[in-house]
Amino acid sequence: MENTIIEIVGFSFSISNRSILQDISFSVKEGEYISIVGPNGAGKTTLLKCLDRIYKGGSGDIRIAGKPLDKYSQKELAQKLSYVPQADGRILPFTVYEFVMMGRYPHLSPFSLPGKRDEEAVHDALEITGIAEFSERLLPTLSGGERQKVFIAAALAQGAKVLLLDEPTTFLDPKHQADVHRLLERANREHGFTVLSVTHDINNAILTSRRILALKDGAVVFCGLTDKFMNNEILNKIYEKSFLFVKHPQTGKTLTVPEVP
Repeated sequence: MENTIIEIVGFSFSISNRSILQDISFSVKEGEYISIVGPNGAGKTTLLKCLDRIYKGGSGDIRIAGKPLDKYSQKELAQKLSYVPQADGRILPFTVYEFVMMGRYPHLSPFSLPGKRDEEAVHDALEITGIAEFSERLLPTLSGGERQKVFIAAALAQGAKVLLLDEPTTFLDPKHQADVHRLLERANREHGFTVLSVTHDINNAILTSRRILALKDGAVVFCGLTDKFMNNEILNKIYEKSFLFVKHPQTGKTLTVPEVP
């Protein structure tokens, strides 16, 4: 039986007296792939940051593997959750190997050197993401798609089995978007990682996820299976816009195209 890895009940969060998240409740089972969608300003990124305790506080209850979130030290939490933020353009002059090894920090004592287990974790992460061949290259020499794979590799090397990803394919061309999505699907299906991924791409959410969590104005407006998400009543409530629907020629899944004004 699948175990609940994340449980949120009645969680609300504000910044400077401005409500960002309102009465959020949902749970995540081990091994699930969930896409978090919604318009700009819906609270998607804030939700991930609250889960990773980048933002602290709020009211309600969040539990990770059955333990209250506020009972975790940051190092303990990093052994449960890996957070991959949005790309911000800053590229540090580390080699790929050095950067991925940084993902092992929750398992290292102060001033200690990486050991065999750390090296094996990095090796596995490089292999899973398909970037072992350029492990000695510097990050600034990589393309945007290659760098995104490096960031995901560091998250995998961290050893946490839950990946929190904030728009992991933003600014990438279609080929590199597809590469990253395939990588995440493989991490989920073949290696057992639980994935929560924020995205603005509804169709990709349908193609990759088992469930969708939709936010608007900081509140949950939908949480359920992907095939239940694809109707105009739900989409119009979220995006205030009507959509047309088409069948994917390979998968048969229902996808969206916006109506022409």
